[in-house]
Amino acid sequence: MELLLCLFGFISGITTALFGFGGGFITVPLLYALITLVWGPQSDAGSVAMQIAVATSTCVMIFSSTLSSRAHYLKGNLSWPIIRPFIIPISIGGILGAIVALSVDSALIRWIFIGYLVITILDCFIRPGFMNTGSTGIQDSRGGIFADTPIGVVIGAVAAFLGVGGSVMTVPLMRRRGASMIQAAAFANPLTLPMAITGTLTYFYFAIDKHIDLGAGFLGMIYIKGALILIATSWLGIRFASLLMPYLSDKRHAQSYPLLLLVVLAVMILA
Repeated sequence: MELLLCLFGFISGITTALFGFGGGFITVPLLYALITLVWGPQSDAGSVAMQIAVATSTCVMIFSSTLSSRAHYLKGNLSWPIIRPFIIPISIGGILGAIVALSVDSALIRWIFIGYLVITILDCFIRPGFMNTGSTGIQDSRGGIFADTPIGVVIGAVAAFLGVGGSVMTVPLMRRRGASMIQAAAFANPLTLPMAITGTLTYFYFAIDKHIDLGAGFLGMIYIKGALILIATSWLGIRFASLLMPYLSDKRHAQSYPLLLLVVLAVMILA
């Protein structure tokens, strides 16, 4: 199972750099399946398997999004004036999403996760703008400095609730504002970081406050061994992805995004 974690960590590093996601869409299904398999669905850990998977995922995203953000920054793919208005709202949303996730049944989160994937995939194919390659450059919001605040709160809340990072919302959003896929993926990484930090801290505080003790190998609701393996191998994946970026056209990049989500959807349904 450790080898599987290594493989998926490496893959999540690649998808984090190329698509802005990976920590959640790749690792949440794997961690959910791993926890229920190793500890059993009736164990203390198994009863909150989805929460553990989400909490561990948000912890891993702190590191993977930081590393990928740095890589994109060095390549000149980031624009801080575009990113800055989202940071505080996403942080607030991350706290709200984690609190809600801790108050609902684990199985419900899994099915909401599946439903959200379906909506996102259909949105990419049906609603105009995502597949468009005729962009003339990314545009700022026209509603002023606070126009993106509600959007940011929703992104942070959904991302922390599902443990997927904000990319599933920020990539389509930035794409429809005229960003190339490389830019959209680049923006998704630093926008994931505030949610990952606040979400992880919320999960950790909840475990301490409720005296949740899952035994050796867990820090609050974070699966320590799984997190460490995923962090190390995702770094390798990010390094590898940086070599692929110059050879991936914007059209193929955009087409690959919903197709990759279809793979993740299949994994989550079968988990």
